[in-house]
Amino acid sequence: QVHLAESGGGLVQAGGSLRLSCAASGGAFSTYSMGWFRQAPGREREFVAGIIWSASSTRYDDSVKGRFTISRDDNKNMVYLQMNSLKPDDTAVYYCARGPRFGIPSYSSEYTYWGQGTQVTVSS
Repeated sequence: QVHLAESGGGLVQAGGSLRLSCAASGGAFSTYSMGWFRQAPGREREFVAGIIWSASSTRYDDSVKGRFTISRDDNKNMVYLQMNSLKPDDTAVYYCARGPRFGIPSYSSEYTYWGQGTQVTVSS
């Protein structure tokens, strides 16, 4: 059973930065893609960014491209999301999730294990 735990959320002013972390334990990590999703009140959970198991490829939603960077450290079983130039529209609960062995899907149904989420609030 894979356990994922996010941290690093908080309240930040527009234009600021946050770095989210996701710690994985209890199962295979390094041979799977990892993804970050977010869900704002009243909205569907949406894909933010993903990284393939070798870290050789990443994928971003257009809304965060150029502002967010996903990375992973397989030695530490960690995945990160560096968020810069934050906007009020980025306010949401952010989740990390373990994806498939191949590819970086954007559909949440392709991801098997999920963390509990961390709140990010961006004030204007």
